[in-house]
Amino acid sequence: MSSSIWLLLVLAGFSSAWYLGYHTRLKRFAAEKLNLPRDYLVGLNYLLNEEPDKAVDVFIKMLEVDSNTVETHLAVGKLFRRRGEVDRAIRIHQNLIARPQLDKAYREQSLFELGQDYLSAGFLDRAERIFLEILGIKEYSVPALRALLDIYQQEKDWENAIQIAKKLAIATKKTTKYMIAHYYCELADAAFMKGQNEQANYYLQQAFDSDENCVRASLTLAKTHIHKGDHKSAIHSLKRVKAQNPDFFSEAVDSLALCYEALNEEDKLIKYLMQLLQEHPRIPVVLILSERIRRWKGDKVAADFVADYIRRYPSVQGLHLFINLYLSNTEGRAREDLLILHNLTTKLLAEKPNYQCVSCGFSGKTLHWHCPGCKQWNSVQPIHSLEVLQ
Repeated sequence: MSSSIWLLLVLAGFSSAWYLGYHTRLKRFAAEKLNLPRDYLVGLNYLLNEEPDKAVDVFIKMLEVDSNTVETHLAVGKLFRRRGEVDRAIRIHQNLIARPQLDKAYREQSLFELGQDYLSAGFLDRAERIFLEILGIKEYSVPALRALLDIYQQEKDWENAIQIAKKLAIATKKTTKYMIAHYYCELADAAFMKGQNEQANYYLQQAFDSDENCVRASLTLAKTHIHKGDHKSAIHSLKRVKAQNPDFFSEAVDSLALCYEALNEEDKLIKYLMQLLQEHPRIPVVLILSERIRRWKGDKVAADFVADYIRRYPSVQGLHLFINLYLSNTEGRAREDLLILHNLTTKLLAEKPNYQCVSCGFSGKTLHWHCPGCKQWNSVQPIHSLEVLQ
């Protein structure tokens, strides 16, 4: 940020503080041509000369002379934090809190700002202590709860995150059931990795109790069943995804195929997927079906099946699959032409994301239950709309 912009921001903070806090003094200053105190000008000069540490010292010195400048110090502290100079923001807010005669409301505000400073700096334990301290202050209870939720998520302290999310729902009267379900899924994943299957199943039941449409819980539960060799139970969990959110069935179809194969029931798999394809046409389903048809009846029949699908639902991925099936039975110039198309579709698919956040637009090749962009849960979804050729 340039010095001129920084100066404007600081002056704006000064103006707000003076206007809000000192009406009587403003009138007096108006009669005196609104001369700013010399120390402010000295501090600004330090900022312009890229000497922010000296500027902080000046502002703190002014506080010791006149506690009525507290609004200005709070504004300057925020500006330092937003600029990324958190250590200087911490110094200002710590000095404010250290003043025994500071008004209670200003002390609470300074404490909250110091918690934000620590959070920005990554001092999560210090930030946690402050936000727990101010939870009982009505004005800061909701922001403190949100900050604590951020801290516990960063620390992967899911038990505490669950408790804070429940309190946040009560305070805001807005549901937090989706994030709570994911917190239980995080606990289930950790238990499963430790071989604690019963504990994992307990957490997954808690996830369903929080959000019965939690796709992640169904997929994780299927994983625990497969690990135990209980493929019938896994199939039941995987089929549940269709009712919860059919767009996510693409995440279940591979595991579903493996389960039916383990039970030697591929005919049931084909019947189920054919019915599913009529209701919810998706390329992952076509991939599974075409591979089974190819095994049983050869590439030509499989290619005809795919061709019929892409006539009705044209897509790059469908065309790529169709070309792959025909390549093995094509020679000469026709094969060379198909290879050109194959390379083109390969490149197009490599550049296309598979998932996108419906909230902030973040996209990528990997499914994130917690969006790396906007930090929301349950907002990243498979991109099926991009399959269709325009």
